[in-house]
Amino acid sequence: MRVNKLNDLEAKKWLQFTKTWFVHNPPRRKKNEVLHPAKYPEGMVEEFIRFFTKEGEVVFDPFLGTGSTLVACHNSQRNGIGIELQEKYADIARKRIEDLQSQLTLTEDGARDLSKQLVIKGDSSKVGKLWDDLKLPEISCVVTSPPYGMMLQKKGLASAKREEEGLDTQYSEDDLDLGNAKTYDEFLDRLVDIFVEIKPKVKVGGHLVVILQNYMNKGEYITLPWDFAGRLRKHFQFRGERIWCQDNKTLYPYGYRYSFVPNVHHHYCLIFKKLEEDKEKIK
Repeated sequence: MRVNKLNDLEAKKWLQFTKTWFVHNPPRRKKNEVLHPAKYPEGMVEEFIRFFTKEGEVVFDPFLGTGSTLVACHNSQRNGIGIELQEKYADIARKRIEDLQSQLTLTEDGARDLSKQLVIKGDSSKVGKLWDDLKLPEISCVVTSPPYGMMLQKKGLASAKREEEGLDTQYSEDDLDLGNAKTYDEFLDRLVDIFVEIKPKVKVGGHLVVILQNYMNKGEYITLPWDFAGRLRKHFQFRGERIWCQDNKTLYPYGYRYSFVPNVHHHYCLIFKKLEEDKEKIK
């Protein structure tokens, strides 16, 4: 019998995951999660973690936000490490993990969940030094949803609603925040540089799952996932995408009666793989 080297899934679940699109409608956010303007659902993240890792392996999120990736790691018995630039979101992530760990009970055989979750308040552009200083382990999989360029700086119906409710409409005013990049090219360069910085810490054969979305900006449709994939494939092998569709989002009358303006209700979950260096040179 051949050994499954990638994950702990049975054949049927493996096959189901390889479908290139899926519908996932996130449950309503909890009060402490609503503050963050772009949280992604733990249940969906957990499916990617279970496919690209085995129990006990290390998952890393360089844009942690309120900690969804670490919650998914906890639920799937993986060890999670996350870096978050903003203290207010890092604090929420720590509290969520503390609450989960406080609920752990002894299993029938007397063992406890041995997975560990680590929240680091820091700058992911310096991830190499952070990893070395803290003597952190090798990464099996990176799962993250980075800032969508300058998307959150747009003024629209959705952002106006959040503003009325006193919620964040962008991550911060911090210059280190990628969402505050001055130009689209600068944003892409800085984003790709972070993944290049992460690369030496990822094991050979390890995967990256990067969740991004196209969006409209001043009449132009910005193809962020496509542009990002074109640049990052110079450093990692591009394996394809899974398209995450949502059909419970509000429809807004963008462009009504004068022009087609899409309500973008899908995201690209881009999948990359780290190859051995000699194979990369041959490509």
